[in-house]
Amino acid sequence: MHTISPLSEAWFEGLYQAFDMIAREQRFLAFLEAPSKEESFAFYRKIVVQDYPAFVALYGELVAGWCDVLPLSGGARAHIGTLGIGLVPEARQLGLGAQLLAACIDKARSRGITRIELTVRADNHNARALYQRFGFCVEATQVRGFRIADAYVDCHSMALLL
Repeated sequence: MHTISPLSEAWFEGLYQAFDMIAREQRFLAFLEAPSKEESFAFYRKIVVQDYPAFVALYGELVAGWCDVLPLSGGARAHIGTLGIGLVPEARQLGLGAQLLAACIDKARSRGITRIELTVRADNHNARALYQRFGFCVEATQVRGFRIADAYVDCHSMALLL
């Protein structure tokens, strides 16, 4: 059974494990491993306390992924949120990414976010297709946007206007 749930303290440990697993794949995230548990939990607590758009995908009782839209700082950019999303390998291609994204977009809209930005590797065709289905458009290509070991990868800056 798959469910989408707002982020809460009950899911911090599972979210930490999922984030670290995905980061260590060195394919999808800017992080190559999760920050310390203390840093991560403090970050998650801020998201919950501020009631930012943040959801987890549950695969049974396990956290299989997340999606969040975090607002930028600075008054002139307060209408912009940055999207983060990830799913553990066994939870991919099940429609959970679309469910997470829909929940985050709806909550971001209700919080007054009118622009959502993201960065995606140019070779991550599945993610790009998902974002485009939701109306995100490529605004720029970041040549050598990621560096993993000695290899560079281009990235796309995408945005959705709400």
